[in-house]
Amino acid sequence: MAFERTYIMLKPDCVKRGLIGEVISRIEKKGFKIENMKMIQLDEKILREHYAHIADKPFFPGVLDYMQSGPVVAMIVTGDNAIKGMRNLMGPTNYDEAKGGTIRGDFATSTGENIIHGSDSPETAEAEIKRFFS
Repeated sequence: MAFERTYIMLKPDCVKRGLIGEVISRIEKKGFKIENMKMIQLDEKILREHYAHIADKPFFPGVLDYMQSGPVVAMIVTGDNAIKGMRNLMGPTNYDEAKGGTIRGDFATSTGENIIHGSDSPETAEAEIKRFFS
């Protein structure tokens, strides 16, 4: 098994709905450790950097509005195969495909408001950790 660090963000809908404790509990019960955590309000500059891969999409203004609608909880999560393990725990981005027992399957109300973000590769994790915890 490979020890990894990954970036996890609890999105504004998670915070507004009071699900922070439930999601953190699931992360810890799965055996992962929260190495660092903070609540922050994101601004347009950091969001444009974070979502540069979708900035040209017609739905991007809605993403900006949603992600600035309230604070998020930024975390560095560590453990054996943390990237893949957290992605499995979160469930697919499309909440219609997320099965019960996953965070998105149990709590997401739409694909746009899907509770949680997690890095998808070691390279992305490194960049996102640097971006949010520099």
